[in-house]
Amino acid sequence: MRIKPLKIIRRIFPSFIWNFPNEEKGIFLTFDDGPTPDVTPWVLDILDKYNAKATFFCIGRNVERHPDIYEEIIRRGHAVGNHSYSHVKNWKIKKEDYVSDIDLAEDLIDSKLYRPPYAIMGPDKAKMVEGRYNIIMWSVVSEDYKEKITGEECAAKVIPHIAPGEVIVFHDSVKCSSVLYKALPMVLDAIKENGLECKKIDL
Repeated sequence: MRIKPLKIIRRIFPSFIWNFPNEEKGIFLTFDDGPTPDVTPWVLDILDKYNAKATFFCIGRNVERHPDIYEEIIRRGHAVGNHSYSHVKNWKIKKEDYVSDIDLAEDLIDSKLYRPPYAIMGPDKAKMVEGRYNIIMWSVVSEDYKEKITGEECAAKVIPHIAPGEVIVFHDSVKCSSVLYKALPMVLDAIKENGLECKKIDL
């Protein structure tokens, strides 16, 4: 996957939010696939250390399993978003079932922000979701999920793209944790050095 989304994809889905171009000093860290024991609490602690706010796109079944961590995200002043109930694969499911999965998560996640799993959603499904949610995509993906990437390599991919208004994706999952533990502090240091402020998405 590319670090930056293809311009043609952004043109196909102009109503999706890819970044915040009018932002002067804010940058937006986002975390997908939690809440996850040990990993999400670690993320919360490192964000506190840097006085940074973020947005967590949560999977409904993980909120169901770990409601205490979900509530802690909110208690610490971060935003949450719907990332579906079961992290469905858009291309393998009927549009009615796709929306039903989002609805299951909506019962658990109090938010009008939605990010499709795998950052993929066809136009037919988008039409059914638009109007109900602000669909938040990304302008920089960390690739922390890649099998052979190191934390240092992950940070090196992200840091050149640090700029006001960018929306950066990490994953607070067990699979990505070893990379995240190395990369996130390095990225937070770079954001601080650039005089930027980590904000939550507040729409």
